[in-house]
Amino acid sequence: MTRIAALRPGATLGLIAPAGPPKPGQLEQVPALLEAHGFKARVFPGCAGPSRLGFLAADDAQRLADLHAAFADPEVEAVLCLRGGYGCARLLDRIDTELLRRHPKLLIGYSDITSLHGLLDTLGLPGLHAPMPTSDLLAPEGAADARTLFERLRRGYAAGDVIAPAMAPHTLSQGERAEGRLIGGNLAVLAALVGTRWLPDARGAILFMEDIGEDPYRVDRMLAQLRLVGVLDQAAGFLVGSFSEAEAPDEVLADYLRPLGKPILAGWPSGHCRPNEPLPLGLRLVMDVAQRRLALPMAPR
Repeated sequence: MTRIAALRPGATLGLIAPAGPPKPGQLEQVPALLEAHGFKARVFPGCAGPSRLGFLAADDAQRLADLHAAFADPEVEAVLCLRGGYGCARLLDRIDTELLRRHPKLLIGYSDITSLHGLLDTLGLPGLHAPMPTSDLLAPEGAADARTLFERLRRGYAAGDVIAPAMAPHTLSQGERAEGRLIGGNLAVLAALVGTRWLPDARGAILFMEDIGEDPYRVDRMLAQLRLVGVLDQAAGFLVGSFSEAEAPDEVLADYLRPLGKPILAGWPSGHCRPNEPLPLGLRLVMDVAQRRLALPMAPR
């Protein structure tokens, strides 16, 4: 993929909850949030539950039906996940991939949504690793991320675009540049996809990783799993995002990534953090370590 199309003014976003439930009182606030930024909301039933399991927004059949309905709905131009949590993996082997191919749409979300991005990547469809309404955007401190996300949806991603958020140099960074399809997301979810057909193909790709609440020894275990199946060797370079709410795993990341001799751009402001810069998964990007930026290559003439 080389681009993500801009959404038209007033476009309808389909709201689904494929993983965890929103907190009480949050769901009702989301349509107004979208309308304030020039979009319409179509809320699918599973966002409101119920579920036999309290960590799921609704039962599997309902969450799956919402996903299918949001992609099939001709009035929905992109699909926005309410939040992460856990639950997407329970749906992967039941998703109608032919339906998704027939109705390709941008899926927006991160954290547990990494599972769905992995599935979309196997279909050659892009996704947007980006903040979500009830986990990020409704909070007062999420206002800046909301403006960034909705502006990006209005602009899309096209050849020549540059993504260069404000960020400081990071001691883990090394090398000059790498070019490849951007894959990845939450490290724990990626590690859990090992051995399934939904782990993104890392050959020649730029691998993005982030996480929350994972101590260094747990990050070590996840990286070991990716190394043992060849993912780290296959990647062309590494984009390292936020590792928050735990001791920084910089030494562990350096231990696994630096000896590979591949470009690393670390400290990127995406993940469970603020700001949470949207990232276009599935697009071919150039990662410039010295300039601390990503760019979409110019289309060949």
